[in-house]
Amino acid sequence: MSDLRVSDFDFHLPPELIAQQPPHERGQSRMLVVDRASGALRDRWFADFPSLLAPGDLLVLNNSRVIPARLFARRTTVRDRQEPTARIEVLLAEPTATHTWRALVRPGKKVAVGERLVFPSSTGETILEAEVVERGELGERLLRFQSVPDFYAALEQIGHMPLPPYIHRSDAPADRDRYQTVFARERGSVAAPTAGLHFTPDVLESLAARGIEVAYVTLHVGLGTFAPLRVERVDQVHLHRERYEFSAETADALNRARRESRRIIAVGTTVVRTLESAGLAAGDADLAPGAATTNIFIAPGFEFRLVSALLTNFHLPQSSLLMLVSAFAGRERTLAAYRHAVEQRYRFFSYGDCMFLA
Repeated sequence: MSDLRVSDFDFHLPPELIAQQPPHERGQSRMLVVDRASGALRDRWFADFPSLLAPGDLLVLNNSRVIPARLFARRTTVRDRQEPTARIEVLLAEPTATHTWRALVRPGKKVAVGERLVFPSSTGETILEAEVVERGELGERLLRFQSVPDFYAALEQIGHMPLPPYIHRSDAPADRDRYQTVFARERGSVAAPTAGLHFTPDVLESLAARGIEVAYVTLHVGLGTFAPLRVERVDQVHLHRERYEFSAETADALNRARRESRRIIAVGTTVVRTLESAGLAAGDADLAPGAATTNIFIAPGFEFRLVSALLTNFHLPQSSLLMLVSAFAGRERTLAAYRHAVEQRYRFFSYGDCMFLA
């Protein structure tokens, strides 16, 4: 890995291939199937996914739920006697303590420590208030919110779905449903685990009918998912830390699959990071349930302990997620698959198509 550069994971992507909307119906996506052993490529549809799995396979999904984390606030100052002033965009990143959140603030240059932000409803009623208690780099702030009876209910009232920056439109009411998996349960993500967006209740029923075992983990996706890598060499990459958790039932399913040499299929890079982090922590012992944090960085040369197949969306050039896929399938084969996807006009990124690497 030490001789690899971030630029070694670049590819040409015509801007018109970046999906700006989800498919007309959930699950109506194309799927590029990649044979890791031979590099062979097959153009399929996601509807074919259950037929590519065998009875006894263990499919692992991330049940994290996206919160409406994009808010609009107004600054207040002592000078204007607490009257609202300029509008500020606030993107919540993660809670750090009771009532306290790390957030990105834009424009952030003039938002100083000690300032108070008010978050109004469409009718002008103040729903939330926060004080800026700490200033970070690149627009990052630590906000302490005043206590309210139900903070997440307030977010549902005034928040917007945090669509990724490469989707060049405002969020729409339909995004409340479509930028969320059908199995989302545990709220906390500020970006969707997008490989799971393709699944429908019918697909899950088809998997169960084929004897596919399904288990769930939770990893809350943070803003670091979209942060550009600001280094030149791959061995200089350091990732943000994210919290993950899984139950005793999931740990049991994973441990049984390992003992019985059954395939463990990860749906999305968040599941890969969760499983491989847990695997590294456990070593040769069984995986233990519970919560932990990880900043694991998976790049070519990484030795996978648990994951034997991967369903994932297409990722940004020169990104850590593309490096993860390259670690799993090989850099040259991964980039060849991406070139094929571009030639065949696949749709890219969060609302785009997917690939299955087995």
